[in-house]
Amino acid sequence: MNELVSIIVSCYNQAQYLDEALQSVLGQTYTNWECIIVNDGSPDNTEEVVKKWIEKDLRFKYFYKENGGLSSARNLGLNNVKGEYIQFLDSDDVLGNRKLELSIKELHLDKNINVVISNFRMFTINPDYSSAPYCTLDFEFFNFKSVLLKWESIFSIPIHCGLFSALLFQDFRFPEELKAKEDWVMWLTLFQKEFKVFFVNKSLVYYRKHQESMTNDAKYMLENHMKAIVYIRDIISEKDYTDYLHLELLQKYNETIKLKTTIYNYQNSATYKMAKKIKATFLSKYFFKIIKK
Repeated sequence: MNELVSIIVSCYNQAQYLDEALQSVLGQTYTNWECIIVNDGSPDNTEEVVKKWIEKDLRFKYFYKENGGLSSARNLGLNNVKGEYIQFLDSDDVLGNRKLELSIKELHLDKNINVVISNFRMFTINPDYSSAPYCTLDFEFFNFKSVLLKWESIFSIPIHCGLFSALLFQDFRFPEELKAKEDWVMWLTLFQKEFKVFFVNKSLVYYRKHQESMTNDAKYMLENHMKAIVYIRDIISEKDYTDYLHLELLQKYNETIKLKTTIYNYQNSATYKMAKKIKATFLSKYFFKIIKK
């Protein structure tokens, strides 16, 4: 087991987490790796943090680019990899120290495997005190139809859960017009190919929860979700696209009905009626005082 693994770490304005991410790379029990750190025009002290690591270990390599988004940062990394396998890692997340070792082991047991996906856990400050993941990963989800029709409604796969054969990225680059949902496009594209997946049902990566995460910006995520819907029209079949749009409309319809029901129930609740009565009483007294003046 001596194949080179290229770890692509994309960074933007999260220097406070970067040391922990890179320490998780350095601490891997599988040691034949290169770590390509891509600074996507961060205005903070990301470069200062990175310099310590490239001086500490020559396996760390640094690239700077003008800000263009996560997709463009990952693409720069892909353009400079030398490894036979690729591992992605965002600068605020962490790899378990046996992530590469256990994934490479499975690749050696079956040469037909192209992607090894591991499970994950969530953390806020310390990965040693982690919590259950936001979804339950299962091997039955690792196919094109599930990724197309069940993504985010039932599951999603954090990109650092995968260890990928570099051959899968010979003709794929992340769509740089998307500032989010690019991972969904990647999994859709890959699962259209004929390849074999192995699932390691162990928590080998850790996904950080924090307020600065772009996933907390609902408007930003919605805008890029709409862009992604337009984008995938050109990469999947017309039937699959129609099936997806039908499901998307059905989900939005159900959400609308649920919201209407919630509003109706609230408006007919004793609490709402009491609040409405108090408001009416207050307004009538207020306007009576104005009239008297």
